Parts: sequence; C-alpha cells; structure tokens
Amino acid sequence: MRNDLYLKDVATLTLDRDKCTGCGMCAVVCPHGVFEINEKKAGIIQKDACMECGACAQNCPFGAIAVRSGVGCAYAIIKGAMRGSEPSCGCECGPKDCC
Repeated sequence: MRNDLYLKDVATLTLDRDKCTGCGMCAVVCPHGVFEINEKKAGIIQKDACMECGACAQNCPFGAIAVRSGVGCAYAIIKGAMRGSEPSCGCECGPKDCC
C-alpha cells in the first residue's frame, strides 16, 4: 500500500464480501494498493487511500465492488492528465481550488 491518503472517511468505495471470490483483480488494478487478498476474499486495507478511479469496480467480474468514480480530486487529476492541462473538476472554481 502506498501512503497517498485523501480526505478521511469520504471515499465512496464499498466491498460486498459475499460476492467476492478472491480472484484478486481489485488488488492488481488498484494504483494505490487499497486491497489485499486474505483467506480467499478481498479486503479494504486503507479506504482513505482510494482515489475513486473506478478501476477496481470495472475489473471485478463478480460485481463485488462499488465506487462512484469521477468524483472529487481523482476526477480533476485524471481529466487534467487526459487533456494535458491543470486539474479541473469543471466547476466554477479555479484549478487550484478543485483539489
């Protein structure tokens, strides 16, 4: 797990352990190492490190993970990177106010 933490207790990430089969895709695709696999099930080891990119939910073949991707700082950073510009969430504020 990386030490990149965001705002405490605001990530929308949820994991339904009943649906999880322990395939490990979430742990493979998560850029911040939020997940670990123990006893054939995924677990969230640091929810505040989740940047809500949505990679885990999109790659979970069993629908065990939900996250509102495209919200907050992650959206602004990804959008800026894709456009080759400063982070911007599209709101009325300036680029430095989004994150």
